[in-house]
Amino acid sequence: MDQLKTPLMKRRIVMALAGMLLAGVSVGLFKRAFFGVDPFQCLCAGLNNLIPIHFGTLYMIINAVMLIAVFFLDRHYIGISTFINLFLLGYVAEFTEGLLAKIFGMPTLPGQIAFLLAGIVLSCIAAALYYTADLGVSAYDAIPLHIADKRPRLFGKAVPFRAVRICTDLICTLLGFLMGCVPGVGTVITALFMGPLITFFRKTISDPLLKKAI
Repeated sequence: MDQLKTPLMKRRIVMALAGMLLAGVSVGLFKRAFFGVDPFQCLCAGLNNLIPIHFGTLYMIINAVMLIAVFFLDRHYIGISTFINLFLLGYVAEFTEGLLAKIFGMPTLPGQIAFLLAGIVLSCIAAALYYTADLGVSAYDAIPLHIADKRPRLFGKAVPFRAVRICTDLICTLLGFLMGCVPGVGTVITALFMGPLITFFRKTISDPLLKKAI
């Protein structure tokens, strides 16, 4: 219990909570931008076409199934952030989408672009925060992290996390498309650039934040 009271642990917990909440808000922004959701949400939307139930509930089921796989692959990535993501992120996304719709109505093209850019930036900052907090990540995020930790090699060189993330994002986008979710420009941008942007925000925001508590 004493460990929970240390400045470092307190900051890690705050970073983890903030990261997960921002992740939910970013999904709501993506949805209101109408330019396509991020790759994992594209997969979820595709499955939602086949299983027409409440999105928040379906999101929780998909993550629970993936969580079982992560438990056997590398349970190091399971923590408080994992369960916040599992039980709350889908509902935070729905709340954010509804609130934005109520406040702004149907956005104009500049509004759509603003929502898209905000969604991309927030989703990458969110991932950087809870990755660095190291108190668990979402079941989906754990997969590219686990693969990158194994240091796979291509043409004799180790494949970095950003490249692994691009591959997993492209796979999710393709599967979502095959199940009826039409990817948009936002989906393509996040599939290609989310990995590098997460790495950038870890170096510039989340890692320095954590070091201040040491």
